[in-house]
Amino acid sequence: MTEPHAVIARIRADLAAMTHQLDRVSTDFAELDRMLAWQSGAPAPVRPPAAPAAPPPPAPRYWPSYLPVQPVPYYPPGAAPPLRNPESKPRSEGWIGKLLAVAGVSVTLVGVVLLLVLAAQAGLLRPEFRVGAGAVLAAALVAAGWWLNSRPGGRVGAIALAATGVATAYIDVIAVTAIYGWVVPAVGLTLAAAVAAAGLALARRWDTQQLGLLVLVPMIVLAPVVTDGITLLLVGFMLALSAVSLPVQLGRDWIWLQAARIAVAVLPLWIALLARAINDRDDPWLAGACAIAALIAIGTGLILLPGTTNRVWMALLTAAGVAPVLAVGVAVDQVLAALMAAAVAAGMLALALAGHRLPGVTPAVRQVFGALSAVAALVAVTAAFDGRVAGPVLLALAVVVAVAGRRDTTARWAAFGFTLVGAGVHLSYSPLFTLLEPVKTSTAAGVSTLVSSVLLASSAVAVLWSWRSREAALWVVAGGVVVYSVTSFTVTAGTMLAGDGAGFYGGHMVATICWIVLAAALFGYAARRSRAERSVPIGAGLALVAAAVAKLFLFDLGTLDGIFRVVVFIVVGLILLGMGAGYARLLDKQDRQDHENTVDVTTDTG
Repeated sequence: MTEPHAVIARIRADLAAMTHQLDRVSTDFAELDRMLAWQSGAPAPVRPPAAPAAPPPPAPRYWPSYLPVQPVPYYPPGAAPPLRNPESKPRSEGWIGKLLAVAGVSVTLVGVVLLLVLAAQAGLLRPEFRVGAGAVLAAALVAAGWWLNSRPGGRVGAIALAATGVATAYIDVIAVTAIYGWVVPAVGLTLAAAVAAAGLALARRWDTQQLGLLVLVPMIVLAPVVTDGITLLLVGFMLALSAVSLPVQLGRDWIWLQAARIAVAVLPLWIALLARAINDRDDPWLAGACAIAALIAIGTGLILLPGTTNRVWMALLTAAGVAPVLAVGVAVDQVLAALMAAAVAAGMLALALAGHRLPGVTPAVRQVFGALSAVAALVAVTAAFDGRVAGPVLLALAVVVAVAGRRDTTARWAAFGFTLVGAGVHLSYSPLFTLLEPVKTSTAAGVSTLVSSVLLASSAVAVLWSWRSREAALWVVAGGVVVYSVTSFTVTAGTMLAGDGAGFYGGHMVATICWIVLAAALFGYAARRSRAERSVPIGAGLALVAAAVAKLFLFDLGTLDGIFRVVVFIVVGLILLGMGAGYARLLDKQDRQDHENTVDVTTDTG
């Protein structure tokens, strides 16, 4: 008779639980009805005071196995249920575990390198045992990380174990290829790429950037130890690792992983380029590796830009990945170096101009690409031409960029930079003392000076015009550059035509006259402007007149000889007289016209 009573007890408990649940639902509906009535403005229904709810009956001692869930606990109206699983605050000591994990990764990988390299040098164990032990250790570490990731609190340890296993497998493949030579480099690179891709897939599966960093960063230090220095084979392994780590980052905003990817590819190349600069050996393969690194940097940057919030940093990292191409002149001949730099300049300029059509290429990113294009163009010009040709080319480039890119800040700064470098080159071949003493010059040097003088004056005016500046000081600087360029042109032309005697004197005579003519042109320009716009050209004209008069009495009077001295004083004096009379007449005429226009406007208004 015990069994029927047990069934009855279970039924009674089920009915009690259902009754209390229905009572709770009824109470909630009444509360909802009261709230809706209050919001609509209608008087809330009066509810009779509810009798205190009796506590639910205790559950039976043995809950029947056929019921899938426990009874829903009862809570009085207005009482909030307690939090079932409150999240615990992160402990401040969490960084200790991460630090220990990073230390464990580093120490373990150093042990693997010792196993593969130093043991081989000391003759300990057979190569098969060393390589096999590395492979078994790599597989065990990855398996342990996979298992630990499914355990509570095991994520940090799982990431460290898996990263150590993947890096161990990659080092093992490098050793098989570089130390023991069991496979040819092409097979070794393919196998290493497959190992890295499969291992780094865990970073994407577990959604952790740290795993990728713990694989890439140690390779920068440990891989050269395995290959016994920076070799072309090592560069190939690092480029393969950099390339295959891209799919891991797709759809993830992991800027540090991109930085590690660029560092893995670029740092060995810089060391190799530095070694070539010291040893002075040509290596076209190294130049090709630099080109591959640049393509990886540009490609990964364009692919990842739409999905990152750090677009400026992504663009800067792209520029860092391209930088080795601009230094390949130490490893190959200048023609190839110039062509590679010109290709970078053209490619980055195309991205800067058409960047608004590409996803993720913001104006700030376009500025970075434009600046990189300008630097690459500067490198290409200096690599392709010697100084006497590079100077005029850079100044011509400055004029073109200033005029064509006058609405773009990056283009204006690029034009300013080209002007500075071109002016420096011009001064190095035509210093100031050549304008004070007669100096013989060759035809090639003279032609270069003539061309660069014209382009220097043009670039100074074009750059300042592109900035649309009204600062008097800047225009004074530009005027000084123009005056120097005019003097350099006339003195060089006179020396080439009539020698370092009469030609030198004649060139200075023409230079002084040109200064006064330029001042007259500025005063004429000022006379045709409104009163508010006259200050800058008038100031520049007065400064130019003062400089011309000073040159007359301080240099021409004591240096020029014979007819040159007479001509320059007479011509300059007549021009100054004409300037004074003409400028006063133009100003009076303009003032009268302004007055008449004002009177006409007042009359029409009245």
